Amino acid sequence: MIYSEEFETLPREVLEALQLKRLKQVVQRVYHTVGFYRKAFDKAGVTPDDIKSLDDLRRFPFTTKQDLRENYPFGMFAVPMSSIVRLHASSGTTGRSTVVGYTKRDIETWSELMARCFVAAGVTKNDIIHNAYGYGLFTGGLGAHYGAEKLGASVIPMSGGNTKRQIMILQDFGPTAICCTPSYALNLAEQGKAMGIEMRSLKLRVGVFGAEPWSDKMRQEIENVLGITALNIYGLSEIMGPGVAMECIEGRNGMHIFEDHFLVETIHPDTGEVLPPGESGELVFTTITKEAFPLIRFRTRDISRLLTEPCRCGRTLHRMDRVTGRSDDMLIIRDVNVFPSQIEAVLLAIEGVEPQYQLIVDRAGNLDTLEIQVEVGEQIFANADEVKVLQNMERRIVKDIKDYLGVTAKVKLVEPKTIQRLEGKSSRVLDKRRI
Repeated sequence: MIYSEEFETLPREVLEALQLKRLKQVVQRVYHTVGFYRKAFDKAGVTPDDIKSLDDLRRFPFTTKQDLRENYPFGMFAVPMSSIVRLHASSGTTGRSTVVGYTKRDIETWSELMARCFVAAGVTKNDIIHNAYGYGLFTGGLGAHYGAEKLGASVIPMSGGNTKRQIMILQDFGPTAICCTPSYALNLAEQGKAMGIEMRSLKLRVGVFGAEPWSDKMRQEIENVLGITALNIYGLSEIMGPGVAMECIEGRNGMHIFEDHFLVETIHPDTGEVLPPGESGELVFTTITKEAFPLIRFRTRDISRLLTEPCRCGRTLHRMDRVTGRSDDMLIIRDVNVFPSQIEAVLLAIEGVEPQYQLIVDRAGNLDTLEIQVEVGEQIFANADEVKVLQNMERRIVKDIKDYLGVTAKVKLVEPKTIQRLEGKSSRVLDKRRI
């Protein structure tokens, strides 16, 4: 199913003409309303009139998260505060958070984009959506909520946390769709099992998961323990929130980017060079319809690649592959670049390993060290005769990490349920080098 046939199935030449028209408009507007962009464009020696084609966008400077922090809280807004109807803020690990604003029209656009996402997931107005994304300053909860209401579905505004009550609601209310982070979906499944509940017997049939990188192995685990179809959604607060791109249930091969609202590029993270479709790099987004908080060439730090092959669903929108990591959470261990999601993929390929782990990076003298703590299944730990099995599993993990990623790691197998569970985005890395 497709929510907006008019825009999601446009011929490429028509879509690109629409993108160019909207790009010219937004570049003109930010130049005249946002002091930061006027200074940045002038410094780069470009003007809005230099936009003659979509390729001309690469002549314009990037916008970074640091730029947003330096203009905290409202310095990047392109409309007066009297036109702002909603404020959100992203959770930053360092420094100030970044503040995003929405006009009434922005909220309407966002709601429609999330409705598109739900329809792409096979959700209809007859479904009940269990929304376990966090409400409040985080954009996930309210974004999904408004999208569900736009579609006409019933929505349960659970937010995050209070896991036992969530499971009770899943039982009693019978929702057919769920939205949350993938790590929290596994947390729900684990808690439900501990409560003696057969999670596969719930009415859930589809999940829309995002807000953190996750692997296909983790997808398989979620689908197995919950008995659902697990789909990937992409978004970030600075660009809109969730609803920037969505995986369709028909194709399940990359997330369709809603290109009538966003222009996307992939660049080399170090040089800023624009890369061709299919080549992995850092995603850069330009918003072309946002009123309150338009961004030109925003560097996301998310690593992915663009997919241009036709999709069986009929959408003509290009897709992005799942995010494999972030250029700013990449671990450099003895000159080897490693993303946590890569380690996760290796771990989950090994039978008996649970999808719960933590990476501890430290320094011994002048050398970096990596310790991987990973949970193993209850049956293995419960059997005292399985010492050799545990030893072999440790050796297997060490070898596979070395073979696939080129990193030597110390592996520590731990008992089930000993690694801290998180209600929201999972934090897999403890980097003691920064302490």
